[in-house]
Amino acid sequence: MNLPNALTYSHTLLEDCVYPGATVVDATVGNGHDTLFLAQLVGPTGHVIGFDVQAVALAHTQTQLTLTGQQSRVSLHHVGHEHVAEYLAPDQTVAAAIFNLGYLPGSDKTKITHAPTTLTAVKALLPHLPRGGRVILVVYAGHPGGAAEAQAVHQFCADLPQKTYQVLQYGFINQVHTPPYLLAIERR
Repeated sequence: MNLPNALTYSHTLLEDCVYPGATVVDATVGNGHDTLFLAQLVGPTGHVIGFDVQAVALAHTQTQLTLTGQQSRVSLHHVGHEHVAEYLAPDQTVAAAIFNLGYLPGSDKTKITHAPTTLTAVKALLPHLPRGGRVILVVYAGHPGGAAEAQAVHQFCADLPQKTYQVLQYGFINQVHTPPYLLAIERR
């Protein structure tokens, strides 16, 4: 058995903290793989709130949700993830959130996530996490602009107070082409 890559491991970490009936956030819907995975985890009584700035990503994901009968579990929003606070009640609990930073595979590589909007979203989500709740960031740093975002996100996570959060970094360090790595913030 091989070690899982960052994206595969992100699903393992989500399975540990997402439960039927939970509310979760897919901050970067993209091709919808995480959205569908989360919809299965939360079940018919849970809810996935998804964000993407690209209409094509949302349309593809909506089609997949319809084909799998999970559309009632998910609300998709054609806005950046930095607006997540506008979609959460002040006392709402979010069991988990996932971000895939970078660009939409197979799409316009100039449309990328950026540190200011990513960090705005992460900061808005942290107060909504229960004990054991997680914000997971799969960081792709090998594209133009990716290294700057990765550095800012990494520094933010490193500076989180240890008494309130623990942060895991997971990724391969001996591979070419800047493989993605994972940062997982867990509320203590």
